[in-house]
Amino acid sequence: MTEDQQRHARSFGGVADAYDRGRPTYPADAVAWLVGTEPVAVLELGAGTGKLTERLVALGHEVYATEPDEAMLEVLRRHLPDVPTSASGAEEIPLPDRSVDVVVAGQCFHWFDAERALPEIARVLKPGGVLAAVWNQRDARIPWVRKLGRIIGTQEDLTDPLAAVAASSDFGDVETGSFKHWQVVDRRSIQDLVRSRSNVAVLGDSERERTVADVLALYDDYGRGMDGMQLPYVTACYRAVVVDRPEPAPTPVPEPTVPITVSGSASGARAGDDPMTDSAHTLPRVAAGLTGLDDDAGVLLIDFR
Repeated sequence: MTEDQQRHARSFGGVADAYDRGRPTYPADAVAWLVGTEPVAVLELGAGTGKLTERLVALGHEVYATEPDEAMLEVLRRHLPDVPTSASGAEEIPLPDRSVDVVVAGQCFHWFDAERALPEIARVLKPGGVLAAVWNQRDARIPWVRKLGRIIGTQEDLTDPLAAVAASSDFGDVETGSFKHWQVVDRRSIQDLVRSRSNVAVLGDSERERTVADVLALYDDYGRGMDGMQLPYVTACYRAVVVDRPEPAPTPVPEPTVPITVSGSASGARAGDDPMTDSAHTLPRVAAGLTGLDDDAGVLLIDFR
């Protein structure tokens, strides 16, 4: 990730409340496609303020949410106090191996360091587990939406957002799905939507306010006052199954050393010999070491059955 990308990625904490008010949710059918309808253990990466988390919980999934930005995470905790959370990123996941059925990332996979994140995601997925990613993208086929894009900037380049997954040996083929929905925006929420975008959040104060003013002028031209207007989205969904790898073989436990003592003395044995010890896997050497015996009295018999 470049320095400029890092600056954009770190900008969301300062606009956490605007993000929560202005960003759209995810359509229920898209979420079901991503993670299924049967309750499973789900790890959500980059959970933000909990837009996707709410949908996952509503479907009955057991959700563990991570988000590197504490300000964003605080909003999520306020809305969903029963969801376990941690302030962590995709590159260092605080969960044990093979512990979740699905890892899902909403609106954030493009911020990950894929070289580090993908092995971590594969590590925490159970055999047959799924990596899923989703983005809400404005439907720029609509004329006023195209004008909005020209004011606030184009969206992330999502031409092939999971190329790193497709090239990874940790995952199988990437499946895609597409779903349409609309967000009702009014004069207040469209300002929050604009302020929550990273390319607007990093602007200087005067330039940011000028951008917001331009969006309000557009809204006044196309909107319907207090009734608001519908902003169309295409929700792009992706999923891939983790490649099952055998668990590492357990480290063999060394055999304990077993002392074997020969009591008494035998004709011809050297005086002062100490009791002999050996380990279980070299026991034949014990018999070989008894030299100078001229009868059966001193023979050590070992049963190898």
